[in-house]
Amino acid sequence: MARAAGPWPPGPRRVRPRRRRPRRGHGWPAPASAPTPGPPLLLPGLPPGLPAQIENGPRRGRAVALTFHGRGDPKSATAVLAEAERAGARVTVLAVGDWLDAEPQMARRVLDGGHELGNHTMRHLAVCSMPEKAAYAEIAECAERLRRLTGGVGRWFRPSRARRATDQVVRLARKAGYPHVLSYDVDSLDFTDPGAEVVRRTVLNAVRPGSVVSLHFGHAGTVAAMPAILDGLHRRGLRAVTTTELLTR
Repeated sequence: MARAAGPWPPGPRRVRPRRRRPRRGHGWPAPASAPTPGPPLLLPGLPPGLPAQIENGPRRGRAVALTFHGRGDPKSATAVLAEAERAGARVTVLAVGDWLDAEPQMARRVLDGGHELGNHTMRHLAVCSMPEKAAYAEIAECAERLRRLTGGVGRWFRPSRARRATDQVVRLARKAGYPHVLSYDVDSLDFTDPGAEVVRRTVLNAVRPGSVVSLHFGHAGTVAAMPAILDGLHRRGLRAVTTTELLTR
């Protein structure tokens, strides 16, 4: 009898493992160290015709926007947010990128409280006096931090160390994804630490329907002034809302 061709006795059949490919539209799972962003904030569209720099909203309504420069002790920031929520108010936080690096949980704390989060540059330098490349990096790096932590760059950009942006910074902000620069018409001067009563009086003496108020995290006087500011607004029939809500009411 002729022997079958090939080795005898036959060895075990070698089966090569199949290499699994990711499904179309899906990448490999992210490494464990990669941050997991929460759901992006869905923002309503803004009305057409808004200026490149916004200092206030419509004067005909009864809303105002309290905006906070996001930096400093996270405990004071949390206290301000909690006080706003107690009063049924919502605020806009313009966060500094290196603060988000140090306190990444604050991004979700702001959004989970129903507030609004935006960009106040990466390192809080004098962005309006910087060369173009460096100024753009300040805006774009903070935008990337926001995108990584929340899934989006936020709607608003405010220049650091300046009330209004230069034409160059307006253009660079638009390039980074911010069609409008957010300025303000009421400066609380709380960063000078004049005390809670002075902060309260400065805000309430100047605020009116449609105002955008500049305030800061990280200052004890601001935390202490918040209940009186919110109560004062309520007595005048004014309501603190996010900047987006102020402009879309």
